[in-house]
Amino acid sequence: MTAATISFAQKNLERLVSEVNESSIPVIIASDDGKNAVLVSEEEWNSIQETMYLCSIPGMVESIKAAREEPLSECRIYDPNEEW
Repeated sequence: MTAATISFAQKNLERLVSEVNESSIPVIIASDDGKNAVLVSEEEWNSIQETMYLCSIPGMVESIKAAREEPLSECRIYDPNEEW
């Protein structure tokens, strides 16, 4: 993750936004009082939000971990017409 001062970010905001969107690498905006902010792309922010939501569902993380260990030979092919 790269860092920039507030004054640099103010002068170069358009460039920083472009770089963050192209690279998906967040930029820390450092303030003099130590209360920093982070500039992330909208796509990355949406991904973070989705991850936090999924992790908030009881049992979801354990379910994902269990599924990761399941052999491919035991997996079924997705059928959009299958009733749940």
